[in-house]
Amino acid sequence: MLSRTADHLFWMSRYTERAENTARMLNVNYETSLLPQSAAVAEVGWQGLLSISELLPSYTALHGEVNARGVMEFMVKDEDNPSSIISCLRAARENARAVRGTLTTEVWETQNQTWLEVNRMLKSGEFERDPGKFFEWVKFRSHLSRGVTVGTMLMDEALHFMRLGTFLERADNTARLVDVKFHAVESDFFGNASEKDQEYDFYHWSAILRSVSGFEIYRKVYRDVIKPERVAELLILRPDMPRSLHASLNEVVSNLHLVASDQASDTLRHAGRLRADLQFSRIDEILATGLHAFLTQFLDRVNGLGGRISRDFLVPATA
Repeated sequence: MLSRTADHLFWMSRYTERAENTARMLNVNYETSLLPQSAAVAEVGWQGLLSISELLPSYTALHGEVNARGVMEFMVKDEDNPSSIISCLRAARENARAVRGTLTTEVWETQNQTWLEVNRMLKSGEFERDPGKFFEWVKFRSHLSRGVTVGTMLMDEALHFMRLGTFLERADNTARLVDVKFHAVESDFFGNASEKDQEYDFYHWSAILRSVSGFEIYRKVYRDVIKPERVAELLILRPDMPRSLHASLNEVVSNLHLVASDQASDTLRHAGRLRADLQFSRIDEILATGLHAFLTQFLDRVNGLGGRISRDFLVPATA
């Protein structure tokens, strides 16, 4: 496959997944902001969301004060913000258009219809009338895109590069979510929260689980009250949790195996080592040595892996 074609397919899937993850994070913050809380606590939540995407400096330079309305406008409708939902869906559609001949009709029409519909919804004010419904729509369109891709594409290199993009992006976003959200309530680990704080934190952890479609899964796996260390274990180490770091790396490695050539063996080795660290780690060891340090290192390694994949497969050869 031409590296330019692989590049478009890879990034089409990454941007679709990024739009979904942005919608998930905005939705959990929106729902949490409806709980009784001080303005200062609410501001910390919105600052955390911007920090996840490394956009806090960009936002403050444009808007100054961090508040719910400003952050939602910035992360949904701002076309100059490359991580906004509108920018991600536009980039996904443009990458799909560039390789229209490689995609099935159903995959192309799904991407194109999503782009046309999101523009209609934003112009008609549907987002402002019901943000929660809009975020659910973005998630649904991403689910539809993945389903149509797996259901209609030939199981060849094109599909494997699309899957690589999806799961690299998912690993990155889940790690950022866990890092920022756990840092915001790290006092829980030391058991010094008041009864009122503990009640609030139940809703906080529930919202985090729901943001990765993990609330029902947590109940099924642990059959217990929500505990931060188990939330961390579920989202980092469980290979059967679809949005966990371990599950994402399993998909990355399996798809890399299917496209890797001799010159990419080193990239496959790095991916395998990263997966092995997740496979054989224990959550008590991670928490003892520092969750933030573990996730920071993971993000560095997964971004390095993305760079290796780009070098080996995606960057067009220069004359």
